[in-house]
Amino acid sequence: MSHSYDLLVIGDANPDVILGPLTGPLAFGQREQLVDAGSLTIGGSAAIMACGAARLGLKVAFAGRVGDDDAGRYLRDALIGRGVDTRALRLDASRPTPLTVVLTQGDDRAILTSPGTLTAVSGDDVPAELLADARHVHAASYFLQPRLAADLPQLFRTARWHGASTSLDTQDDPSGQWDPAVLDAVLGETDILLPNAQEALHLAGLPSGGPERAAELLAERVPLVAVKNGADGALCHNGHTLMTVPGLPLTPVDTVGAGDSFDAGFIAALLDGRPPHEALRFAVACGSLSTRAHGGTRAQPTRDEALAHTDLSGAHAS
Repeated sequence: MSHSYDLLVIGDANPDVILGPLTGPLAFGQREQLVDAGSLTIGGSAAIMACGAARLGLKVAFAGRVGDDDAGRYLRDALIGRGVDTRALRLDASRPTPLTVVLTQGDDRAILTSPGTLTAVSGDDVPAELLADARHVHAASYFLQPRLAADLPQLFRTARWHGASTSLDTQDDPSGQWDPAVLDAVLGETDILLPNAQEALHLAGLPSGGPERAAELLAERVPLVAVKNGADGALCHNGHTLMTVPGLPLTPVDTVGAGDSFDAGFIAALLDGRPPHEALRFAVACGSLSTRAHGGTRAQPTRDEALAHTDLSGAHAS
């Protein structure tokens, strides 16, 4: 089946204000604290993933909603500038653009988000012709967009009917519920699940343990699970085999968005026809290299850059 787009990304887009690193506790009481760096950049898991995929050479379309305000227009123009088709990015005059402030401290971060249009994004924001015209459909930030979450099983079902594969990066559940009854519907239409290690434990219903066991359990529900494991690299499970790869020996400047760049690399490599263990290595390179600068998109690698840091001799399997 012929498709005009390699990738359709559905989900969140917002400016990120990134400040840090904090050298001590965040102080209230009208105290002013100074940090070494601050930046305004593209945020939102879906938007960062879309930019990473476009940087790797994929033809990418984005569907979602931002406010009809300065922040929304900044997002639209920034996505266009990075090669993303934004014709399905709706400007909503009734709600503000979401805004996220990220405070970094060491290898950790605190994230404050004003939802704005996130609660209004729904399946109605995804044109049917795009679902029929993409080789792959990816959705992100599942728990932040309840209306979209409810519509996502049908959106994925439609995309798969038109020959697309599907992937999901749920991100964190702010409610802490991780409701399996709700998740079952969307996971049943998901080909590739892309959590980080902590999210994988929650999605698998494990109170503790390692991401390897979580990936194995999740691979009983989704054909392919790739788990991001920070500086330790990543692992994936296809229902039969666990594959692991180490992280790159880099000292990160900023890890914001690294997981989304990993997602872009993993999907790009699979769309190239690479097997999962090679896709995992390529994705680790993409995620690691994205940490070379502040913000989620500024250091995203080109395909050649990622390949130069990718050892395709094989991953460890067990």
